[in-house]
Amino acid sequence: MSTSNRLSDLGMKIMNGVHRTILAVSGGRLGWTLGGMPSLELHTTGRVSGIRRSTLLTAPVHGDGRWVIVASKGGDDRDPLWYRNLQAAPDAELTIRGRTFPVRTHTASPAEKAELWPQIVAANSRYAEYQAKTTRDIPVVICEER
Repeated sequence: MSTSNRLSDLGMKIMNGVHRTILAVSGGRLGWTLGGMPSLELHTTGRVSGIRRSTLLTAPVHGDGRWVIVASKGGDDRDPLWYRNLQAAPDAELTIRGRTFPVRTHTASPAEKAELWPQIVAANSRYAEYQAKTTRDIPVVICEER
């Protein structure tokens, strides 16, 4: 792995750690929204280890038992590990404002993504910047409450 990839991964881990700290120190009163978007904790099963993994993300599009998350990894050329875990095991859990519940996930089809992408970019224009940084087609994941 290159030095820039290691630094990018470290930066993501640090941001996730800061977010977790804000949630913990505030007793869950702060940190459930970021940039006007609800934040959530995604719980996946490690595709190699089988161990439960968790990451904090935002849901730029949400409602009616459905949350849309974006596997942008800040415009990195690699998919985030949580996305690779969902590809292997699409049943996951979300924690939102202290409530944990099961979800079934799937990668948006090209038609679903075409419908969702303008809403995603309207919620946070950085997603368009992330897509412009990479040749990878950034996956959009739809999580539906089970």
